[in-house]
Amino acid sequence: MSMPIVDDAAKVLANPKSYTDEPALHAALAGLRAKAPVSLVTVPDYTPFWAITKHADIMAVERANQLFTNWPRPVLMTTASDEMQAAVGIRTLIHMDDPQHRVVRAIGADWFSPKAMKAMGERIEQLAKRYVDQMRDAGGECDFVQEVAVNFPLYVIMSLLGVPEADFPLMLKLTQELMGSDDDEMQRSAQSDEAMNSLVELFQYFQNLTARWREHPTGDLGSTIANARVDGEPLSDIDTMSYYAIIATAGHDTTSSSISGGLRALVEHPEQRDRLRDNLDLMPRATEEIIRWVTPVKAFMRTAAQDATVGGVPIAAGDSLLLSYVSGNRDEDAFDDPFRFDVGREPNKHVAFGFGVHFCLGAGLARMEINKFFSELLPRLKSIELDGAPELTATTFVGGLKHLPIRYSLI
Repeated sequence: MSMPIVDDAAKVLANPKSYTDEPALHAALAGLRAKAPVSLVTVPDYTPFWAITKHADIMAVERANQLFTNWPRPVLMTTASDEMQAAVGIRTLIHMDDPQHRVVRAIGADWFSPKAMKAMGERIEQLAKRYVDQMRDAGGECDFVQEVAVNFPLYVIMSLLGVPEADFPLMLKLTQELMGSDDDEMQRSAQSDEAMNSLVELFQYFQNLTARWREHPTGDLGSTIANARVDGEPLSDIDTMSYYAIIATAGHDTTSSSISGGLRALVEHPEQRDRLRDNLDLMPRATEEIIRWVTPVKAFMRTAAQDATVGGVPIAAGDSLLLSYVSGNRDEDAFDDPFRFDVGREPNKHVAFGFGVHFCLGAGLARMEINKFFSELLPRLKSIELDGAPELTATTFVGGLKHLPIRYSLI
């Protein structure tokens, strides 16, 4: 049997700091796509995995969801964190496979349907206006990430869940600690068990809310999850908490990264910004391009249920695969001039939301938030420029900008 291809460039995918230096990361990934699109990665502290960097291979793995399962390793973490998570027993939608995944996903699906999105449109428009007004009132300069981008989607998703507004700051703190556990500035501490404490605290918070929702059901998503039945039984405590955790984190950090990364792209490509401002009908395409450009979910993992091949490379049963969405979304074979930011890009078959049965549940909501925010901001924007260096979060899972200092003038 031939030896597996090993390319040292693929080690960047297991290094959270790689994602803070995008030019170097993209250079490494472009090299992998050209020379070693399926490459074995063995680095200290991590269980080995195959790096899948081509768009077509990522799609093929996503399509074959029975051959390549989400369980037991849906996210790249250190071996120690893998073991700790298994001990806690967390099982979110991204940890599940069909048929269980289908049943549990259906509990929340109606809340993210096109009909539900239509009903929420006006509310999201009002919130977008509120945050752009806040920018105007901030006097022409702000750290866009910390003052706007993290708060707008947080407000949307927490209202949808039914979390009291007084608790939004706590939710922001816990979700940022969870998603920022690899970043020196965002993490609670450098100890991995401290990241678990953030998760435990989030679980405890929702446990109290669940008890309340079960006693007095309300008309929101949190109450729907708390009172859901599968085969006549309520969800277990861990499954209930896991559901809140995925919605609270995925519904927040990904969208805030897209909005802040999208603004940065529009600042750095003024001709695209003017083109979009002068033709807001392009907003749906611009939204997809922002999501492709930022790719807030960097990667997901899959495990081979039996021997398989990907891109002509043999993969043994039990092996892990990392689907690099960041790489797939810059694949020269899938996109025309992939390193050009183009608000009118069509077609745009990006993989930022995944594909197949695990396609992002909240994709419609994320698209609407991005669309409504920039539809409100751009017509009111007279000028905008960077007011310092943008800073990115160290992560191997979900992330984007953590600081975007800007100077601007608004109508």
